[in-house]
Amino acid sequence: MRLLVAVAGIAFACILIFMQLGFLESLFLGATRPHDLLLADIVLAHPKQQTFFSPKSFPKSRVFQARALPEVESVSSVRLSSLPWRNPENGQHRMILVFGVDPAKPSFALPAVNENLDKLKLFRNVLFDEAARLDYGNIKELLKKGNVDVELNKKSVRVAGLFKIGASFAADGTVITSDTTFPFLVDRTEPNTVELGLVRLRPGTDAKAVKSMLERQFGSQVAVYTKAEFAEVEKKYWAEGTGIGFIFGLGVLVGFLVGVVIVYQILHSDVADHLPEYATLKAIGYNNEYLLRVVFQESIILSIAGFLPGYIISLILYQVAQDATSMPVYMTAARAGLVFVMALVMCTLSASIALRKLSQADPAEVF
Repeated sequence: MRLLVAVAGIAFACILIFMQLGFLESLFLGATRPHDLLLADIVLAHPKQQTFFSPKSFPKSRVFQARALPEVESVSSVRLSSLPWRNPENGQHRMILVFGVDPAKPSFALPAVNENLDKLKLFRNVLFDEAARLDYGNIKELLKKGNVDVELNKKSVRVAGLFKIGASFAADGTVITSDTTFPFLVDRTEPNTVELGLVRLRPGTDAKAVKSMLERQFGSQVAVYTKAEFAEVEKKYWAEGTGIGFIFGLGVLVGFLVGVVIVYQILHSDVADHLPEYATLKAIGYNNEYLLRVVFQESIILSIAGFLPGYIISLILYQVAQDATSMPVYMTAARAGLVFVMALVMCTLSASIALRKLSQADPAEVF
C-alpha cells in the first residue's frame, strides 16, 4: 500500500509538470503556427509590432522597394486584423484572426489555401479554418449542405473553402480573404498600407546578408526579420510580454516542489520505520555509504515507477485537451525525457534530505 501511495504521488507530480509544459509549448506552437506557414525567407513588419494579434501597419511601398534587390525573387503583402465573426448557427459573436492576401501570389505553405486562391478573386469570398473552435459554428458540416453565408464585422461574406491551421491562446480561429475584400471588412483601414511584407529570395541567396541590406535601406522605418526571427518575436511576446508564460513556468516549479515533498515524506517515513534494520546493518559492518546507496536506489525505483503511469495518463489528458480546445497539445520525446530527468532529480533530492536521519542511526541507541 505504501508503494502504491508513493507511485501515485510521484505520478501526480509528473502529470502536473507534463500538463504545464504541454500548455506552455502549446502556447508557443499555436501563436507561431501562422508564422511557420508563411511563404517567405524574409518578413517585413512595423518596428513596434510584437504579435499577430495586435498588428500595426507600414507603407506598402516598402515592400516594392525590397523587390528592387537582385537577390529577391518575389514579394507579396499581407493584411492582418482581428474582427468579430457571427456564428451562423446561434448568432453569437467571437473575434477571429483575418488575413488579407493577394490571390495571384501564394502567401502560405498550405495546399488547401493555394488550391482555392481563385475563389478569393470573387468579392466577399473567404476561406475558413476548419480546425477552429466550434464556437464559430460547424462550418465544415454546413458547407456539405450548400453555400454558407456568414457575418464578419457586420458585413456579409461567403465561405468558399476550408484550410487547417488550428486555434491558439489568442485566436480561436482564422479566416483568409483577398486584399480587395479585406479593406471592405475592416473599418477605417489606411489605404496603401500593409501589416506584413513577404520577401522570397532566389535559391542559394544568403538571407542574413539580404536582411542586412534591407535594414540599411529602411533604417528604423521597417523591421526586417528572417522567418525564424519573426517567430521568435511572437514567442518572446507571449513568454515575457504577458503573464501566461510566467504562470505555466511557475506551474512546472510547483509540480516539481510538490513531487519533492511527496517523495521526501515517503522516504523519511520508510527510513524511520526501518531504522532498526539499518542500525543492525551498521552494527555488523556496513558503512553509511552502503546504506545511502540503498536509499538512493529506492528513490530511483520510485521515480521510474511513478513516471511511467504519469506519462501514460498525460498522453490521455493531452488528447482530451486537444479535442476540447483545438490547440496543438501533444507529447514530444524531448518533453518526456525532460520530465523523466526531473523525476529522477526530484526523487534523488528528496532522498538526500531523508538521508540525514539515516546517517544518525546508532546501533547503541536503537538496541
